[in-house]
Amino acid sequence: QVQLRESGGGSVQAGGSVRLSCAASGFTFSSYWMYWVRQAPGKGLEWVSSINTGGTTTYYADSVKGRFTVSRNNTKNTLHLQMNSLKPEDTAMYYCAAGCRYGSAQYALRQNGYYYWGQGTQVTVSS
Repeated sequence: QVQLRESGGGSVQAGGSVRLSCAASGFTFSSYWMYWVRQAPGKGLEWVSSINTGGTTTYYADSVKGRFTVSRNNTKNTLHLQMNSLKPEDTAMYYCAAGCRYGSAQYALRQNGYYYWGQGTQVTVSS
């Protein structure tokens, strides 16, 4: 069975850093683009970042660009999101997702176009 398990979330003060991890199993991890998606309280899902199969190409939402860094380890089947200079508005449940049916990660989010999802890990940033 396909599994994506996020970890590393917690509470942190504004300006601090958190590193999220996502452990994948049940599919050929190295063949899938990977994504981070988040959902703030009372809001819809928001695409955060994308990374290609080899980890050589990355994309970020404007809201996190310059602060977040996505990476992957295909040997360990893990995905990571290093989050620096955190802001209260970064408070959300963070999910990792695998595979995309479309060329637009944002469109895929709206269309439920990701193949696999994790359960999420909560990140709370206090001011």
